[in-house]
Amino acid sequence: MAKIYDIFIPDLGADKDVDLIDIMVKVGDKVEVEDGLITLETEKASMDVPTTHAGIIKEILVKVGDKANSGDLIARVEALEENSNEEVKSEANISKKEEIKEEAVTQTPTQFVKEQSIQSVVEEVRVPDLGADKDVDLIDIMVKVGDIVEADHGLITLETEKASMDVPAPFGGEIIELFVEVGQKINSGDLIAKIIKTVVVENKVPTPAFQTQTTSTKVEKVTPTTPTLQEVAARSSDIEEESKVLSKKATKVYASPSVRKIAREFGVDLGFVKGSAAKGRIVVEDIKAYVKEQLNKPASATGVGFGFNLPESKEIDFSQFGKINRVELSRVQKVSGPFLHKNYLSAPHVTQFDEADITELEEFRKEQNEKAKDFKLSPLVFIIKAVEKALKLHPKFNSSLSSDGQELIMKEYYNIGVAVDTPNGLLVPVIKDVDKKGFKEIAIELAQLSQKAREGKLTSNDMSGGCFTISSLGGIGGTYFTPIINSPEVAILGVSKSSIKPIFNGKKFKPRLMLPLSLSYDHKVIDGADGARFTTTLSQILSDLRLLSL
Repeated sequence: MAKIYDIFIPDLGADKDVDLIDIMVKVGDKVEVEDGLITLETEKASMDVPTTHAGIIKEILVKVGDKANSGDLIARVEALEENSNEEVKSEANISKKEEIKEEAVTQTPTQFVKEQSIQSVVEEVRVPDLGADKDVDLIDIMVKVGDIVEADHGLITLETEKASMDVPAPFGGEIIELFVEVGQKINSGDLIAKIIKTVVVENKVPTPAFQTQTTSTKVEKVTPTTPTLQEVAARSSDIEEESKVLSKKATKVYASPSVRKIAREFGVDLGFVKGSAAKGRIVVEDIKAYVKEQLNKPASATGVGFGFNLPESKEIDFSQFGKINRVELSRVQKVSGPFLHKNYLSAPHVTQFDEADITELEEFRKEQNEKAKDFKLSPLVFIIKAVEKALKLHPKFNSSLSSDGQELIMKEYYNIGVAVDTPNGLLVPVIKDVDKKGFKEIAIELAQLSQKAREGKLTSNDMSGGCFTISSLGGIGGTYFTPIINSPEVAILGVSKSSIKPIFNGKKFKPRLMLPLSLSYDHKVIDGADGARFTTTLSQILSDLRLLSL
């Protein structure tokens, strides 16, 4: 009699009442040692609990949504008998070439060979036992009619009050009919879909009696001429050809609902992600590694290569419409173009628009320039100092997101980059330690860096270490625009041309010099309310420079 083993949850350390978010097996499944059984999720991470014994799952004693603790009984596994795989092993060796010695062999009077045929069977797929849960929300349908799916590929996603879970296909085949829709209330036993599956039927057919004698020479044992699985596969080539053109979403993907949720948030197709856990199961770290890999790939001009499923632009022959000339991009444009594109795709941009009253600031600036001899104060000098003050009051803007997306790296230094328009393209030199410098020092350094940028003499040190970037179009024109964040920074300020506007002071309208501000920020890090607070603070400082001393 086969032995039954109890599988328990291992020591979880200090963690207690851990959420059980996924069950990776069902009764009747065959498992090997270290195959995952369930997925647990703590406040810090999720982890798979593997089986310690190989065999057949006879009983599952947990369900999704349970609170798990060290030593809890997960399942019972029936050990496999030792001789259960002998027949499979002998058949696996049939195609091997091996040398055999001469030897008289007399076959039994009657021989049987296996004849294989293919049959198509339509079977129903129903919702498994949901335990005490009733009227569960169906939040996602992962397939459509016509898809070819493999066993264990997710069909639908259900969501209870405690957790979400995928309902997989119990076998492979083609989806021919769906009986559910998103938003529907689901219960145990409800019909999900009908799948037509192809099965191979084997029949033993008797052959005439024969005898075989070997000669004194060596012969090679070859694959028999009876139908093989390869020949059967050839007969069903239509199904195989159809499966080749399917989306990656129709391939087998092992991932828990929490992992699938994260993938949806990142916009990642799990079909492209290689799982690192047992049985190729995808965990959160695999998604992060995939996103990081895609972002680090060099991008083509069409934007293909980031893993965001962007359609490739078709090459157009513009000469058919008229005369054209081809001008090669500058070296700076070739480098910065893909970098800007990557930044725009990797950070969900939101832009906050505002205005600052710089009437008094402009009067003060002109007065100081009349007195100054060896430097000139531009409006940008005051904006740089105002930004430094705003960063101190709103430190989240002076941060970067960690590579794994789990932490904010808060910076205690204030290095501000300034975008400079040069004949060869846009460059961003960085003014270091702005908080330790006055208006005069910033004005002199800004002039020097701008000159080096235009002459193409900037070093890598001149352009590294920035915390925040300012892009000023004030000397050119325009009102507002959407600047692209300079990753790994989390925000950038766009400055447009100031203009005189009638501003109501509570009693009457007065002409005031208003400066348009455009703040783009990474919505993964900064909320809309924080963005509005930052521009409000910045506007107040620019309207009253005395606030810089507070």
